[in-house]
Order: sequence, then C-alpha cells, then structure tokens
Amino acid sequence: MTPSAITTTEEETKEVPSAAAPSTESAAVEMEPLIPGLPDEVAEQCLLHLPFPYQALARSVSSAWNRALSSSAFLRAKSELYATLSLPYLFVFAFHPTTLRLQWQALDPRTRRWFVLPPMPLPAGGGAPLCPPAFACTALPHRGEIYVLGGMRSDTETPLRTLVAYRAATNSWSTAAPMTTPRSFFAAGAIGGRIFAAGGGDGGISAVECYDPAADRWSPAAGMRCGMARYDAAVVGRRMYVTEGWRWPFYASPRAGVYDADRDAWEDMSEGMREGWTGASAVVGDRLLVVTDYGDGRVKAYDAGSDAWQKVEGGGVPLELKRPYAVSGAEGAIYVAGTGLEVAVGTVVVEEEGGKGRLRVAWRVVKGPPAFADLVPCYSQVLYV
Repeated sequence: MTPSAITTTEEETKEVPSAAAPSTESAAVEMEPLIPGLPDEVAEQCLLHLPFPYQALARSVSSAWNRALSSSAFLRAKSELYATLSLPYLFVFAFHPTTLRLQWQALDPRTRRWFVLPPMPLPAGGGAPLCPPAFACTALPHRGEIYVLGGMRSDTETPLRTLVAYRAATNSWSTAAPMTTPRSFFAAGAIGGRIFAAGGGDGGISAVECYDPAADRWSPAAGMRCGMARYDAAVVGRRMYVTEGWRWPFYASPRAGVYDADRDAWEDMSEGMREGWTGASAVVGDRLLVVTDYGDGRVKAYDAGSDAWQKVEGGGVPLELKRPYAVSGAEGAIYVAGTGLEVAVGTVVVEEEGGKGRLRVAWRVVKGPPAFADLVPCYSQVLYV
C-alpha cells in the first residue's frame, strides 16, 4: 500500500447495533480483511510502517483499518517502533509577520516534502493575536511528541499558563494541565521524559516547575539563583543550560545557569561557555553547538576540557538562508530553518587530524515552497516518526 492510495474521505455514519443483538452488518465488518489476500497480522505490519502522517489519514480508508489503527495494541507497537527507527522529520513552528497567524509544518528531509499540521489549540478568550516568540517549545523526539508552553497576548502583554501537546502517532494536538506560573520568553527543556519550565518575563521569575506527561501534573523544582528571560536553552544529557545571551549595547556580561536534574539544583555556567554562547543552539549527539547570530552564521562547538568554543570546519550556514533562524539538532545533523522555510541540513562528522578529532559540517539546502515565502520560523524540533 502506498501513501498515494490513501484518501481522506469520511466514513458514512452508521447506526451502532446493540450489544445484545449484533447485526449481520457488524459481523461482516469484523470479518473484513485489512488487505485482501494477506493475513491480518501481515497487513498490520504493513500499516505499522506507513510513513508519517499517513497513519492518521488511513483510518478513513475502511472500518477495518480504522479499528486496527485505533487499537491499543497497534498504538503500543507503533511506540516501540518509533523507539528503534531513526527517521527524523523536522517540525517548524512559523508565523506570518503581518497577521501573526501561527502555523506548524513538518519536513521529510529524504523526500523534501512538507506536511501541514492540524491547527494548534490556542488559549480561549480575547481574540487578540499571540506573540509567537513568547512561547517556549520542547520535545520528546523518540516518543514523537512536541510541547508548546506559555506565551503572551500581543495586546495586553499578559503571560499565559497554557500547555499543548502534539503527538505524531495520531497527528493531533491536545490541551494538557496548565503551568502553575504564567510565563512568556522563558526556557523549556525535556530531561528523562519530563518537561521543565524556567524563568521568563523580564527576568523577574526564578521559579521552576516540572511536568510529568504520564500523570498530566506539574510539580515544583529547584528555583533558579536569579530570574532570567530566555535567549537560548539546551539540554545535554541530564543537564539544562539556560542563557540570556549577549544583547546590545553589551554593557554587562550575560547571566546564565545550569540545572542538574539528578541533584535538582542549579549552578553557575562556566565563564567560557557563557561568554561564547552567541547564537542559537543545537545538540548533536552529546555535543552542544551554536549557529552564531552574526557574520556568516558559522557553527562552533563547546569543548568542556578547555571551556571554550571551537570552530566547526566546513563554512557557515548557506547564504541563501535569511534570518531569523530556527535551529535544532539530531544524531549526526544540524537543521537550520530560515525565512520562507528554506532549510539547511548540515551533516556533522568528526575528522581525525594529528591525533585529534575536529568537527566538520557539510551543508545541503532544501528549498521552501513558494507558498511559504512570507513565513518566519520561530522554533523547530526534530521528531523520529
């Protein structure tokens, strides 16, 4: 079965027969094969390997497909498959600069095809547009989940407590338990399957809270040593790094902190990391990289041994990409989305030179469709779907 064979027509509404007297029609549905000529267990494996986002659409093909794709056993098998396959898709949160209309798009880097996601549920009331950069965004990549937190109304500058979750398995959004503290322009990161929210506003919020997706519940975590507004944040292993970054007129060194999830404690960021963090970050494997905000957008990697940022060979982001950038990383690659959703995919490799390993990045560009020309990227996340 190929994706082109899948349609999005709706099933006819049928009267549900009573449990006491099953109809001949319902019995026929139970007997209907998933794919004629194949045993159902083989057909289920075929359905399991349908690429994103066609599994959600495939429910409309037939009652038998809808029943199989909706079963708890199928969803468990799909989760297990997601944990073992390395099929990264790039999800980009973008907006129109004039209308502030929000939009999520997903890119398959192999086929260079884009898929529009369903509309993200927005906070009720007011009707005023939201400020896109005020949200925070993080993901559980191998679970195929994105979490969008907080935000701010553009008319009143009121921070929000909202949490919405996207699940690639169903290609759908849902509203989750709101944060305890309203936040905008704050840091978020995922550690050990839990979501952490820290700082926000004009830097006056030091409270930190942790969300457990399984329980749909927030709980307090160790507070920051000083409140910070987010410039950038990254999670490497069990530690979340948060920095306010350099800002004009550069009259003071940026504030920064590091959260250790194992100790539930904050510590100061090392001087070399803090002073050299001058761009948007991406975590590739266990390496922290940044794409610099100035010049040719070169890439540099942090070296803990020397507490310094080292240049990554291979050149900066291709010149055809226009700022602002939304940057994310995956195993072996860095993804940079620019205005118009032009995407540069950088393959990161280690080259041995004089007994030392040096990083090099090789770029290729995925052109954005003409319809995306006015879209500005705000965040991006890599999911394995």
